[in-house]
Amino acid sequence: MQYQSTRDFHKTVSSAQAIAQGICEDGGLFVPQSIPKLSWQDLEQMRKCTYVERAEKILSMFLTDFTAEEIHSCVQDAYTEEKFPGGPAQLSMLQEGPYTMYLLELWHGPTCAFKDMALQLLPHLLTKSLKKIQSDKTAVILVATSGDTGKAALEGFKNVLGTKILVFYPQDGVSPMQKRQMLTQEGENVAVCAIEGNFDDAQTGVKKIFTDSKVCTALDAHGMMFSSANSINLGRLLPQIVYYISAYCDLMETGEIDYEGEKVNITVPTGNFGNILAAYYAKQMGLPVNKLICASNSNNVLTDFLRTGVYNRNRAFYTTISPSMDILISSNLERLLSSLTASDVKVKDWMRQLSASGEYRVDDDTMAQLKSLFWAGCCDDNQTSAEIKELYQTENYLCDTHTAVAVNVYKQYAAVTGDTETPTIIASTASPYKFADSVLNAVVGSVSSADDFEKIAELSTATGTPIPAPIAALQNKPIRFHDSCAPAEMFKKALELTGADA
Repeated sequence: MQYQSTRDFHKTVSSAQAIAQGICEDGGLFVPQSIPKLSWQDLEQMRKCTYVERAEKILSMFLTDFTAEEIHSCVQDAYTEEKFPGGPAQLSMLQEGPYTMYLLELWHGPTCAFKDMALQLLPHLLTKSLKKIQSDKTAVILVATSGDTGKAALEGFKNVLGTKILVFYPQDGVSPMQKRQMLTQEGENVAVCAIEGNFDDAQTGVKKIFTDSKVCTALDAHGMMFSSANSINLGRLLPQIVYYISAYCDLMETGEIDYEGEKVNITVPTGNFGNILAAYYAKQMGLPVNKLICASNSNNVLTDFLRTGVYNRNRAFYTTISPSMDILISSNLERLLSSLTASDVKVKDWMRQLSASGEYRVDDDTMAQLKSLFWAGCCDDNQTSAEIKELYQTENYLCDTHTAVAVNVYKQYAAVTGDTETPTIIASTASPYKFADSVLNAVVGSVSSADDFEKIAELSTATGTPIPAPIAALQNKPIRFHDSCAPAEMFKKALELTGADA
């Protein structure tokens, strides 16, 4: 299988080249030339398999230049019991009134966020990809994060031979615990820098660095090349397809799915559109999906787009209690548009309009496809907090601020459409302890301490839930990183922190 640029279908590369490179030279994103198909018989065969076995099956369909042994090695090393106690993608069923929800808990990994599901695997894929393309360069992993990707990428790549990793995050746009996770990160090949701006500033800066010829030349002179751990990287996106298919297989095995082709809804809280794009790809492969439900917070640019066909980032930016979704430029939407239109010309023009004016409108055919595939909704911080409290009081289930957005929007969908019968998988993306102050305030009604770790202890006491070991371990770790810069200084800072400024 070959991969092509969303902005020029004539440019094709192997999966190894796409993973190593991260982003296309023209600024586009790599997409598969075709989507491999799963039959019902394939799903039947996978229902009794482990998560690792399912991952090997699905990834082998996309990574055709990898041997079965290479994929087996990567997956086995990524999804160990030590890293994911109890399993990497656990389902919890909640029955609240007329709603039956299957919360797909993707946060049982080493950084307590769904990004671990891909970022424990990506370093293994990347190092093998570099060997396949016969590159002896050090891969500089350049990351913009709205909170969870940064820590998960740092943890995944720490001390991985042949790599360096540099993470940019918005100074005031992540939770205190997310920030502490990054600033205390161990490893000799890691660096972290705050941006005096929001996530979109960081993401835009990183994309510009990737395609800046002077910066790339400076890296090349020092035996280095850029790659990415953001969801713009194919190697980050493909592993996310696995957990939606695996969840369906689990529902087959438990009898919740009891006839061939029975459809599910999938609800995903998303800002950069990567996590829900993976669910879309799963549907394209043949997973029986009724609706993909896109859940946004007050930064509802995706909700408006999926309802109207107009993408407009020229709007107020809100700092919310679900900060990983505080995004106005959703990079992976470009991949969806490429799939729906099968046109590099249209996508390139829309992305040009977005860059020039901050807005574009899709054609009627694309809009009709969007409405057929997706349902979109949003909720504000007050609704998010109320959802956390209601789930805890009625179901004794404690969730984080992003999962609460997804639950709230699913209920909106059910109320508007009347569809309460279709089994619904809801992506639960982070431990509530990563957002302890907001969750504690929602459950208890007040926060009595200013100390982050006292809030965590109070949340555990109030709810009787255990503090995740990776969160508890942060308390005694020293702060290692203090760098910050303006968005305009990111080029200089990238060269400085990678050692390519000499």
